[in-house]
Amino acid sequence: MIQIRDEIASDVAVRERLLDACFGPARFLKTSQRLREGRLPARGLAVTAVHGEKLVGTVRLWEVAAGCGRPALLLGPLAVDPSLQGAGLGGALMRRALTRAAELGHGAVLLVGDAPYYARFGFTGERAAGLAMPGPFERERFLGLDLIPGALDGAEGVLHATGRLAPLPEIAAEAAGAAARRQAA
Repeated sequence: MIQIRDEIASDVAVRERLLDACFGPARFLKTSQRLREGRLPARGLAVTAVHGEKLVGTVRLWEVAAGCGRPALLLGPLAVDPSLQGAGLGGALMRRALTRAAELGHGAVLLVGDAPYYARFGFTGERAAGLAMPGPFERERFLGLDLIPGALDGAEGVLHATGRLAPLPEIAAEAAGAAARRQAA
């Protein structure tokens, strides 16, 4: 049986291996990654799926400012063990993360992803139309969702990270791991 729960400290290294399996080293080159580097996920918004002792899915949300200081969350990455893809686990992780974000009072979520997949959760390109990422991104994949009606109305400008900074040892370990994975590729 698969259990969806909050991420715990021992999940982090396994989570990184799952992300490597799903996305490879190119994930470190994405603009979304620049917004996450050196930051902690938003409180209560790092979710994992486990099957027995094995971590098989993950999603995190990160605090950002949309344009001129408007608070929002950046979702990603969403990853499911390749052997379980297509079984609905990604959707279950999304629903849990979005429900929790709404319960915690967050107003909006942004992401860069496959528009047809994320449309079923209410994401549209129109909600992110006035916003931009701080680097290269595919406009048609930049999507937004209001958790509170109108939260993204009139939002304009470039996203920037606002979340809690990760402790220095964690930042150093993350950087070393990323460098090693890029070098291995």
